[in-house]
Amino acid sequence: MRIGEVAAEAGVSAEALRYYEQRGLLDAPTRSASGYREYGPQAVRVVRFIRHAQDLGFTLADITDLLTLAGGGPDNCDQVRDLTNAKIAEVTEKLDRLTAIRDALGQLAATCDLPRADRHCPILASIDTPAGR
Repeated sequence: MRIGEVAAEAGVSAEALRYYEQRGLLDAPTRSASGYREYGPQAVRVVRFIRHAQDLGFTLADITDLLTLAGGGPDNCDQVRDLTNAKIAEVTEKLDRLTAIRDALGQLAATCDLPRADRHCPILASIDTPAGR
C-alpha cells in the first residue's frame, strides 16, 4: 500500500505517517523502484493503535513502550498494567484539578446572582487593583 492509501484507511495524514516512521513508531516501509513508500497491511493496524492510544492520553513515548511490549507476549502484561495504572493516576489528577477549577468558576458565577451591593468578584477586583499590590 502506498502512503496515501494507508493514511486514508487509518484516518491520518501522510505527514503523520512520515512522523510516526521518523519517531520509530512505524517500521520504515520498503521503497518501490520509483521511490514510493510501500507499506505492508500491518501499517494500518499499527497507525490505528497509535491513534487510539493517543485518544486515551498516552504520549508518543508511552506508545513506543506499548508497541515494544506488544511484541513480547503475555510476560509483558505486568509492564502494560503498570504503564496503564500510571496513566490512570495522571488522568485522575487532571480530573481533580479540573473539578477544582469548575467549582471555583461556579462560585464566581454564583456571586453574579447576589444583589449588587453584596457582590464580590475577585476577578473584577483584581482589575481594579493597581499592579504590584
